[in-house]
Amino acid sequence: MKSIKQFAIAALAAATVGSVAAPALADSTGIGAIYLDDVGFYAAVRKGIQDSAKSMGKEIDLLETNARADPGAEASFIDRLISANVKAIILSAVSADGSVRAIKRAHEAGIPVVCYNTCINDADMKKYVYAYAVADPTEFGRQLGDVAADYFIAQGIKEPKIGVLNCEFVEVCVKRREGFEAALKAKVPGYVIAANQRGTVLDDAVSVSDQMLSANPDIDAFFGEGGDAGTGAVRTIKQRGLAGKVVVFAADMTSSAATELADFSVMKAVADVSGQGIGKLALEQALNGAEGKKAADIIVPMGISIFKSADEAKKWLETHKDGLS
Repeated sequence: MKSIKQFAIAALAAATVGSVAAPALADSTGIGAIYLDDVGFYAAVRKGIQDSAKSMGKEIDLLETNARADPGAEASFIDRLISANVKAIILSAVSADGSVRAIKRAHEAGIPVVCYNTCINDADMKKYVYAYAVADPTEFGRQLGDVAADYFIAQGIKEPKIGVLNCEFVEVCVKRREGFEAALKAKVPGYVIAANQRGTVLDDAVSVSDQMLSANPDIDAFFGEGGDAGTGAVRTIKQRGLAGKVVVFAADMTSSAATELADFSVMKAVADVSGQGIGKLALEQALNGAEGKKAADIIVPMGISIFKSADEAKKWLETHKDGLS
């Protein structure tokens, strides 16, 4: 009989979840899962993990939390998972260096750690991580940058000024920008990054993009590195009556991003990695580790999708009624 017993605590800070320290049932496989956020991409990852756990044909106890990009909360929950004697841990590391100690403790306790989307630095990853499910972030940015560059060329904009709404507290977002810029440099070498500030939460993205436009009224486009950065920038542009003059290229497909792309007046392209797909892949790797199977390679690649037309956005909305990629 297949089932999943969930300890769903994503709405709580990790420091408050001592209740999960109870040991998993003897006839089940305890798997810890840590998310950086509870909306958008990470909500999709969570659904992918949960749905896959239900269909695996095994008794799985999922112990979950939302670290909210806090390395202390992440470390505290990892310690609780170690005490709970889980068989594997799935996580999107908060920090390339700051997450190392906690992951090392799990490794030393004999618990396979599977990263998804973000992980620790390469040297420590090779020592302490069982598998890393990820789409190449540099290639992700490059593909989106190619679309942006083609837009600027078509519009005759030789020196585009770009505002970046970033998530660069994690290395994957730095690499996304590097890929984006590499594509621009190859096709429109006169581009300028007018501003680069953190802003992936919707309200922050709106206020930060508004501030950027006030300081740099000649911005031609925004690059939203993740989360709701892109849709926040779109909202600001429309509120200022700049639709048709300033455009957005964004990462992470959501209902709001797809709706704006379907409108196509401001949002011109969205790059995406399926959150549900990466969640499924991460759980598969976690179960392999729990069963003592040797990983063929640490890096387990995920595909990248680029949506760059209103029709593609409309089709996405039709096939993703829950808004999760």
